[in-house]
Amino acid sequence: MEETALQKKDITETLLVMAGNMILALGVTVFVLPNDVLTGGLTGIAVALEPVIHIEPTLVINVMTIVLFFVGTAFLGKKFAVKTLLSTVFYPLSLSVFSWIVATQFPENYFVMDKYLATIYGGILMGCGVGLIFRCGASSGGMDIPPLVLHKYTRLPLSTLVMITDALTVMLGIATYGLQAALIGIISVFVSSVAIDKMLTLGAIKSKSCMIISDKHEEMLAYIHEVLYRGTTILEGHGGYTGEKRPVIMVVVSKKQYPLLQHEVLKVDPNAFIIVNDTDEVHGLGFTYEEEDF
Repeated sequence: MEETALQKKDITETLLVMAGNMILALGVTVFVLPNDVLTGGLTGIAVALEPVIHIEPTLVINVMTIVLFFVGTAFLGKKFAVKTLLSTVFYPLSLSVFSWIVATQFPENYFVMDKYLATIYGGILMGCGVGLIFRCGASSGGMDIPPLVLHKYTRLPLSTLVMITDALTVMLGIATYGLQAALIGIISVFVSSVAIDKMLTLGAIKSKSCMIISDKHEEMLAYIHEVLYRGTTILEGHGGYTGEKRPVIMVVVSKKQYPLLQHEVLKVDPNAFIIVNDTDEVHGLGFTYEEEDF
């Protein structure tokens, strides 16, 4: 049973990685390459170097994808290499197929458009594609690998590292395309970074983590347990100024439940102290599974 579940998970992740690479390749061939957008990653490097080396960007991307695959294998291990191998093969293949379709099945300059439109829509598609691949713990290869290596050793947010790496890549284009083109490219990097971040948290349980300090904590506990059906943790608080000991209620509620909790707390004790934080993801009873599932 457990083996079957693992097999299904592996198949699902494989399909998601393939879909992510197709979305990434689509964004590159339809929006980035036809409009010479100085985006991040290998695509940005290929576009920036084309006027200098006069080599087709698709060929540059494909070759560098293979080279960086071996770099990723050395630093991130065999398991990463296995998942990235799929992207190393499938992304260049998708890129070549989409490039052929664009060149042969559509009129010349069909996808040439305002650079800002190409930058925004290309950034969204590329970010969604990369984010989908990252969710599976894999990479599309290429310039996705350096951020993953840095993330492993620095623990800095992955989306931030991608944005920094891509911004540096965009700067290479200043010499060949000028400052304005590079600044437009930074917009693409930012849009991609936001899209990656959204994809990484897609489907996560959005909740509110609350800490409540009140003299009437027992009434609040009763409401949380009996009305909201949420569990609580009681922390032992110690007033820094008064020196008094006070229990602190810690509870996680859904966003829909938070207004109800806030209203009840302030009704019971208008002087209650409430600390609220947004929580991107919660795992556990009542959030990722229900009690009857046991």
